[in-house]
Amino acid sequence: MQHCFRAIELYNSIMKKGMFLICIAFCLMLVSAKAEDSTKVDSIKVWKKGGIAGLNFAQTSLTNWQGGGENAIAGNALLSLFSNYKKGLSTWENTLDLAYGKIQTGKAALRKNDDKIDLNSKYGYSFSKNWNYSALFNFKSQFDDGYAYPNDSVVISHFLAPAYTLLAIGLDYKTTNNNFSLFISPLTGKTTIVNDQRLADAGAYGVEKATYDPTSLALIKGGNKIRNEFGGYLRMTYKKEVMKNVTFQTKLELFSNYINNPQNMDVNWENIVSLKVNKFITASITTNLIYDDDVNIKVDHGDDGVIDAVGPRVQYKQVLAVGFSYKF
Repeated sequence: MQHCFRAIELYNSIMKKGMFLICIAFCLMLVSAKAEDSTKVDSIKVWKKGGIAGLNFAQTSLTNWQGGGENAIAGNALLSLFSNYKKGLSTWENTLDLAYGKIQTGKAALRKNDDKIDLNSKYGYSFSKNWNYSALFNFKSQFDDGYAYPNDSVVISHFLAPAYTLLAIGLDYKTTNNNFSLFISPLTGKTTIVNDQRLADAGAYGVEKATYDPTSLALIKGGNKIRNEFGGYLRMTYKKEVMKNVTFQTKLELFSNYINNPQNMDVNWENIVSLKVNKFITASITTNLIYDDDVNIKVDHGDDGVIDAVGPRVQYKQVLAVGFSYKF
C-alpha cells in the first residue's frame, strides 16, 4: 500500500509539469491544423510542423529482499516540437525541447532528476547548394528549484536562475538531406541570467558577486544578475537511422569567450539513441556532458559533509527511459 501512495505522489508531481507540456503540444497541434491550408504556395507547403510527447515511468519494489537494495520509483514527461519554414532561398528552423522528471528512493522525499527548457531558432539564407548565411537565437533554463542533494535545505537553482541566451551570426553548412548541420559564428553574444539575488550575491554561475565591507561585513554592492560575454560559437547536429527503428542523434555546442580565458571553452554535448518498439512505445538512452569554466562545483570526496574542493568540473547525465510516446 505504501508503494501505491508513493506512486500516486510521484504521478501527481510529474503530471503537474507533464500536463503543462501536453497542453502546449495540444495547442500547437490545433494551430498547425488550422494553418495547414494557409501555408501552401503553388501547392508547396512552406511550413513543416510536428513533435513528440512522451511519458515514462520506472519502479523497483523490494520486500524481504536478501540481496539488499531500496525501493525506487521514477517518472518523467517530455515534449519536443519543431516548426520549420522554407521558401525560395530562405529557411527558418525552430525547435523547443521540454523535460521534467522526479525520482524517489527508499524513504527519501521526491527529488528532481530531469528539468529542461531549450528553445532554438535559426534563420538562414542560402548562397550555395550547402551553405547559408545564418542568424541563431538560443534560450536555456529549467522549470523547478534545484538542490545540492543530499542537502535539500538550500536551493541552488530556480527558473531563470540560471538561464542562458545566445545570439549568433555566422555561416551554416547543411547536407542535402538535412541530417547534418554545422553552424559557425565568429560573432556571438551570450548572456547569463541569475534571477535570484541570494545566488547573484554568491557569484553563482559566473556573475559578479556581491561586495562586502571587510570590517563590518555589511553589504556594499549586491551581486549582478546579468553577465554578458562576447565570443565565438560552434553548433553541430547530426541524425541518422542506424538500423530499422533505431535512430541516433547528437548535438555539440562550443563557446569561447574572447575577453576572458578564450582557451577554456564552454561545452554542451547531447546524444540520444531512440528505439521505436511500436506506434506508442519507445525506449531511449540519453547522455548529456557539460563543461562551463564559470560554474564552480563543490566536491566532497569523502562523503563526510566536508567540502574538499571547489572549481569547474565536467557535468554528466545519463537517462534510460522506456514509456509511451506520441508523434504528431
